[in-house]
Amino acid sequence: MIDVSEIIHKVDKPVFHAVGKAADSLSRECYAVGGIVRDILLERHSKDIDFLTVGSGIEVARELAASIGPKVKVNVFKNFGTAQMVYKGIDLEFVGARRESYSPDSRKPMVEDGTLDDDLLRRDFTINAMAICVNADRFGELVDKFDGLSDLKKGIIRTPTDPDITFSDDPLRMLRAIRFATQLKFSIDFATFEAIKRNANRIKIISKERIYSELTKIMQSPKPSIGWSLLLDSGLLKLIFPQFESLHGVESHNGRAHKDNFYHTLQVVDSVAAVSDNVWLRWAALFHDIGKPATKRWDDAIGWTFHNHNFIGAKMIPSIFRAMKFPLDDKMKYVQKLVELHMRPIALVEETVTDSAVRRLLVDAGDDINDLMILCRADITSKNSEKVKRYLANYDEVCRKMEDLEQRDALRNWQPPVDGTTIMKTFGLAQSPMVGIIKTYVREMLLASDNPNDPQIALKLMYEKGAELGLKPVDQTETN
Repeated sequence: MIDVSEIIHKVDKPVFHAVGKAADSLSRECYAVGGIVRDILLERHSKDIDFLTVGSGIEVARELAASIGPKVKVNVFKNFGTAQMVYKGIDLEFVGARRESYSPDSRKPMVEDGTLDDDLLRRDFTINAMAICVNADRFGELVDKFDGLSDLKKGIIRTPTDPDITFSDDPLRMLRAIRFATQLKFSIDFATFEAIKRNANRIKIISKERIYSELTKIMQSPKPSIGWSLLLDSGLLKLIFPQFESLHGVESHNGRAHKDNFYHTLQVVDSVAAVSDNVWLRWAALFHDIGKPATKRWDDAIGWTFHNHNFIGAKMIPSIFRAMKFPLDDKMKYVQKLVELHMRPIALVEETVTDSAVRRLLVDAGDDINDLMILCRADITSKNSEKVKRYLANYDEVCRKMEDLEQRDALRNWQPPVDGTTIMKTFGLAQSPMVGIIKTYVREMLLASDNPNDPQIALKLMYEKGAELGLKPVDQTETN
């Protein structure tokens, strides 16, 4: 974190001087405010800059654009009193200082013009309620009414005013507190966190889309488990994602307990996050055991079981994605595939690794095989170091065999040489379950053979299964 005396050097850039000059020409106070100030002090990269003016921010934006040239476009949102533009590749937003008041059933405030103090007071957290003046006579001066700088140094998330009012007015701020704590690895002030607990039910007025956006930012953080643990402890998790909350807890029977699948899942997510920036692979890690509560059973012979939790979990994914307003596209199918397949490599580890089993895994996973193996390695969370070492060594053997078979048989996105159309034409069939039976038989037998791409073997298998089902090729039927 830089010293306050260095701020003037950090803002000694064309964009800040240009905005300050435009504001001075209109005799307006103007400040860089919010996230950009926080990020300057933390020496973090920021993609955009918010400017606050005492008076019309739209007028300052237009004045800046006029000083640059006629090709600069200003996007004006009169209903919100804001303007946006791009300056040398940087996204700028301008808004006039305002004060806000809220009704209990909405997070949309009633807005009126205000002072700088009014505007800073309405902001969510002290670390986001600082401003840096860009006017020439006060250039680089830090305005910090609520000790935001001190909270930055201490690593604390705290509201600038009564947290109950802050969160009741805009419940999304509860998720933002947790998101900032996760991204910055800060702690949430005790009084602030207690207020989140008291106001958790207010989250119900927030749209699913806004919740999804905040959860995604948590998942993109270096250590997502921080956020998910805070969501659990605050009481928010059971309200926004009850299926995941249900993984929490341990049940004992006859002195034997299963592991807490919630914390196991967080360990898996963090392990995936440590090696991959793919947010959907991280989501797959979060969902990989989502079917366990529905499949948990006690067996007197072997203890707790979760048979077929991968298949049940995969079936749950579409309904969860719809309810939480996640994208219902290839991303959902990708997560669903990894959830369903995540037990397959483990089964290979526990058995003798056969070529046919590895071929089936390669074909079913396709281009996602590498991501699947990342997830499966992360899923080894045993406290028994020798067991972990043994499993990882076996995974290495599975990967070696996959690489060998892939080079030999080109199995990623593999399809049998005989397809459904060929089967229907050969036996004069319409689309029916019988076509699927033959196709599956050909597929499985080819994968178990040494020549999965041989069309002659594929045709032989097709005729063989057709005869078993009492079918005759069309030409033979006509001859007879």
